[in-house]
Amino acid sequence: MPAPTHFHQIAHLPGRTIDIEGQEYLYFSGTAYLGLPHNPAFQGLIQEGLHQYGSVYGSSRNGNLQLTIYEQAEQKLASWAGADAALTLSSGMLAGQAAVRQLMLEGYEFRYSPDVHPAVWHLPQVEIPKGSFTAWHEQLTSTSHNSQITIHKLALVTNSVDALRGKLYDFEWVNQLPDDKEFVLLVDDSHGLGVTGTGGRGVWDRIPKTKNVRLIVTASLAKAMGLPGGVIFSDPASLHHIRYSAYFGGCSPVAPDHLYAYVQAEAIYQDAYKRLQANIRQFTDSIRGLNLLSFTDNYPVFYSERDELYPFLLERGIFIYSFSYPKPTDKANTRVVLSAWHTPDDIQKLSAACRDFAALYL
Repeated sequence: MPAPTHFHQIAHLPGRTIDIEGQEYLYFSGTAYLGLPHNPAFQGLIQEGLHQYGSVYGSSRNGNLQLTIYEQAEQKLASWAGADAALTLSSGMLAGQAAVRQLMLEGYEFRYSPDVHPAVWHLPQVEIPKGSFTAWHEQLTSTSHNSQITIHKLALVTNSVDALRGKLYDFEWVNQLPDDKEFVLLVDDSHGLGVTGTGGRGVWDRIPKTKNVRLIVTASLAKAMGLPGGVIFSDPASLHHIRYSAYFGGCSPVAPDHLYAYVQAEAIYQDAYKRLQANIRQFTDSIRGLNLLSFTDNYPVFYSERDELYPFLLERGIFIYSFSYPKPTDKANTRVVLSAWHTPDDIQKLSAACRDFAALYL
């Protein structure tokens, strides 16, 4: 397996800047979209939670002694996202796998969209289709109406966004699925929760609700939400089956001190979301029309097909995302990622450097 072509090591948590071998760089990478890891007020709430709950709860959620903070946080998450119910786990990967394993037990067959996240694969290696999300769901709705298709329990598995290329997916096609078959729509919203939808509430409200399509949304909380855990949104019956499975029962739960911080941090999240959106507007207004970056309005990821943008910006003291993902053999993915922790001056410097690149090479 080939090694990365370039990487750097640091001994501190990335923020709006990073230090590499004594030189400071503006940091436009990562997935901390709301800037919470360095938010002093949020850190203060974690400290409060640490004093009350400690750093970890080393017990099964299904044990005969349970902490109330889990139910409080899950009710708040579900209400905020607009979902019927929520269940937290210790990572987004675990949330995806808990949902997938339950669907396997229920006898569903899986159909994957292009670029779907490995968190919701039902095997270590699965055949992921090539092409676009639009072509995938158009083919899906066409073949699903074919009377010769005898599969009646299909799990349709996708992401809510193409975070590698900064594109939000549309889900109106769900209304075109035939009503004589049973579907589960499993959506990974790891890169949407906290930044897309009304107030950052994620994808749940953007997906049409139909009687024969059961909706399950999973997400990492370690990205925009700033929490070391994952969540599953669905109907109470589906989550009941997952909650009382051996897989869930054997898992250690998400750290309770962070869930305490989440429950108390509504104003912090709202403020961070507003600051992120202001940064996105400033940047998009300044680079629109350069033909350098593709993006969706109000979303903090900006994709470039020009991989040489990475070394160009690095020479100017700006560090952006550029490496192969999810496998080392994949093509390098070069993108600029904005966060709520960036200042207007940071955005201005990034914009000027991008315009310089476009002037020289486009």
